[in-house]
Parts: sequence; structure tokens; C-alpha cells
Amino acid sequence: MLNFKPLRTEWVTLLASLYLLIGMNMFLWGHLQEVVPAGLSGLWLSLAFAVLMLFAFNMILTLFAFRYVLKPLLILMFMSGAGVAYFMNQYGVLIDAGMFRNMAETNTAEVLDLMSLKFAGYILLLGVLPSLLLWKAPIAYRSWHRELLGKLVVSGACVVALGSVALVNYQGLSSLFRNHHELRLMLTPSNIVGASIGYVSERVGTASRPFQHYGEDARRDAAWQKHERKSLTVLVVGESARADHFGVLGYDRDTTPNLARQQGLLAFSDVHSCGTETAVSVPCMFSGMKRKDYDARVAKNREGLLDILQRAGLAVQWRDNQSGCKGTCDRVQFIDVSNLKDPELCANGECHDQILLQGLGELIDNLDKDTVLVLHQMGSHGPEYFKRYPGADQRFAPVCQSNALNQCSEQEIINGYDNTLAYTDKVLSSLIDTLRSKQDKVDTAMIYLSDHGESLGEYNLFLHGTPYAIAPEQQKHVPLLTWFSDSYKEDFGVDTDCLAKLSDAPLSQDNLFHSMLGLLQVHTEVYQQSLDMFASCRPWLTAKR
Repeated sequence: MLNFKPLRTEWVTLLASLYLLIGMNMFLWGHLQEVVPAGLSGLWLSLAFAVLMLFAFNMILTLFAFRYVLKPLLILMFMSGAGVAYFMNQYGVLIDAGMFRNMAETNTAEVLDLMSLKFAGYILLLGVLPSLLLWKAPIAYRSWHRELLGKLVVSGACVVALGSVALVNYQGLSSLFRNHHELRLMLTPSNIVGASIGYVSERVGTASRPFQHYGEDARRDAAWQKHERKSLTVLVVGESARADHFGVLGYDRDTTPNLARQQGLLAFSDVHSCGTETAVSVPCMFSGMKRKDYDARVAKNREGLLDILQRAGLAVQWRDNQSGCKGTCDRVQFIDVSNLKDPELCANGECHDQILLQGLGELIDNLDKDTVLVLHQMGSHGPEYFKRYPGADQRFAPVCQSNALNQCSEQEIINGYDNTLAYTDKVLSSLIDTLRSKQDKVDTAMIYLSDHGESLGEYNLFLHGTPYAIAPEQQKHVPLLTWFSDSYKEDFGVDTDCLAKLSDAPLSQDNLFHSMLGLLQVHTEVYQQSLDMFASCRPWLTAKR
């Protein structure tokens, strides 16, 4: 049985601060060495930064060093810090409110993809073990007035130390904090506290807002009366697909051989996402807000694109093979195909994306209403890329067979990821084939847009979710593809020859909302023609102007 000598609270907070700073921040220290100057000046700046953080941690913990509070608080920090340390060290992720949103809005399959023995080791060694030692360790608390006096003395000493270190190293530290905002998102556990407060504030703000109708004046243009057939517009929301790995967008590896053979396919090369995670990008692209104005609280409590299309008389259906629509489809028909029991396409609690196309031919054959169908892919969701496609569809080898991407070679990671895009190529091409085969009965069209990109080890980052302001291009540059049947082009007035000339024009997910309204000839005061990517290539609209 362990016997510990009772420690004063001042020693407990100091030791805990040291442990948090050293044990939970390996990723931070590694990054710091990359951004500080080389040589003695950089070493001195790193030391000043460490001392500054140590006194800051100690001062804050001192304020909470009360009986029945200190131990539970530190144990919570140890356990949560251990998990955060794993994900930061493993994937290079940064912790902010957006990352908390991702965790809160994910599903079981995605969580299991991230679990490993190494994760369990982090939790056990960095979280459970020090928590048990702390729980067993006796703390010598004084009477309340002496304890309060001690806190005042320690806090005052910390303030003096903080001021002294900052003053002596003002120029270097101020430059470091000014030029490297990412450091605050790497510093554990302050990043956990900040992210928690940000996420809770967002949720509370959302809950307190009244629900708003949007685009209430929506109606279809008179041009619809001239349509001879029903229409099906399929919008495919991709997952984690980065544009620079699409063959049809110039990638030197042929990841899209089937799409390259599709007559009439248009690929847009300069498209950027609204966010770097699904929980931001998907609501944003359907919200009608530009990225710079996007507010998750507004989007959550306001109607969006699908509501407006439905109000205009279109049937709207969302088929999901992922973790839901993040609120964008709450008031339209929703079909979850991710847990179907198909022996060929589903295994181990998830389905491959071809499941999204099941019954599509029958749907078209029995279409009795103009319809917008949204297909939400599992796509290229990491880190276990090898699970995103059937084994028979593997084209590039060898592949990383682990969720510990930093333990695989760069080429193994790229091979696995490129296989997911090659499978997406197969799914999209099969979708176009089906739409083409039915074009004698129904006007058909497909638009494909990925929610965000993916990091594959560039800058020591993996996956996605890096705060947008500092996220690399790989997480923001996304593919956009379109295909229209001949009858669709005629009925909806789309000049694809004109569109082809705009394939290199700068676009973003800001354009989707207004482009869909314009394409589907829906009139509403919330529509902005300047953001409609099809506007300049619709002859009837050009004639009106």
C-alpha cells in the first residue's frame, strides 16, 4: 500500500502544472521548435514561453485549490488532457470549439475508427495512472483564512513572475504570440477549457434563438410550365475529398478513369469550402450565408436551401451514409442507409457508398413529382481509408491498414486515400450512367461537391478540422463536378459550352445555395444572382437582363 506524505496545496498545484505542461504538451513543444529562431535565442524564447505558461497554470489552479474541488478538477484535466494529447500527437489536430462540435455530432462508427491500443495506452499512462496517484495522495489543507492567505501570496508571486518574464522577453514573446495564433489551440488543458466554453456558448445561444422561416416567398418560375417531363436533380455531398487528388482536375495519378470517360461531365478546378469539418461546411453551404458571415447559431435555427426548394413545390429527399445532415435536412424526407444489412455493401457497422444508389432506377421510373435528391457520402473519411471501399476495388497498393497514420509510410497513406477517390469515381460514374439511361423519361442532372478536403501528412497534419484561418490548402480546396442530360439542359436553360469556359473561375460553397435556386428556377428575395454560378450561362436569364 502506498503511503504519501501530506502535501500543501501550493506543492500540489505546482507539480500538477509541471505535469500538465510536460506530459500533455509534447505536440506543442515539437511545433514550438519549428517556429522559434534557431540557436541560443530560440532556446531562450522557448524557455521563457514554458516558464510563462507554468506560472499561468499554477496561478489558475491555485484559485481552485479547495477541498472537494482540487482533486476532481485535476483528474478531469488529466483524463481529458490524455485523450487530447493522443489526437494532437497522432493526427496534428488543433482543439477549438469546432473540434468539440465534431466530437458531439459524430457517430459510433467514426468514433470506433479512431480507437486503438495506442489511444488506450495514452489514457492509461497519462490519465488513469496520475489520477490514481493524485487520488491516493493526502493534501494538507489549512484553516480557511490561512488557506486564503496562502492563495493570495502564491497568486501574487505568480503575477510578479509572469510580469517579469514577459517584460524581459517582451519583444520575442509578443512576436511569437502575434504571429502564431495556433499556439493557443495546442496548449493543453487551456485549449480544452476554451473549446468547451466556445461550444457550450454556441449551443446555449442556439437554444435561446427563435426558429426563423427563410425564403417564404419562394415560388417556381413560369418557365416550369413548359417542362414536358418531371425532373430529378441529384446533389452529391462528398466527404473529405481534396481537389488536387482528382484525376479529372489534373492529378498525375488516374483516380477518376470512369468520370473522365463521361460525356458532358464538367469539372471545376478552383473551388473552396466554407469550413474544414462537416459540422461547419454542410450547414454553411445550405444556409445562404457566405463563409465570412457564417454563424452556426443562425444556421441551426433557420430554414435553409432544402426548406426553400420544398416550399416551392419540389420533393426533397436526403439519403445519408454518414453521420447525419447537421440540421440541414430536419424538415425534409430523411433516409439513413448507413446501417442497412446488405451482404455485399455493408459490413462491420458501415456501408460502402454504392448503397446510396440502391433503388434509384425504381425511384426514377415511379417519379411523380419534380425532385431534388441529396446523397451524403461516407466518401474519403479517415483515418481508416482502407474501410471506405470494397477490397475488390483497391487499385493502389500497398495501403495503410491502421488508424495510426503517423506509423504508416507517406505512400501507404496516399494509396489508401486515392483508393477512396477511385471508389467515389465508380459511384459517381454509376450514378451518371443511371441518370443517362433514364433521360428519355425524366430530366436528370448531377452536382457533386465535397464538404472539405483532407491532410495526408503535409505540415505534420492528418485528417481535417484545422481552424480555417490557419488550415492548409489541402483541407479547403475541394472538387466540384456537374453533369446534365440533354433534356435537362434544354428545359432548365443551361448552356454547358458556356459553363465549360468558366471551369477555372474561382468558386466556393458560398455559390451552392444561390446556384441551386437559380438552376431550379426558384424565385425568392433571398436569391443573389451574383453568387449563382450558372447565371451567366442560362440564355433565358441573359435575355432578361
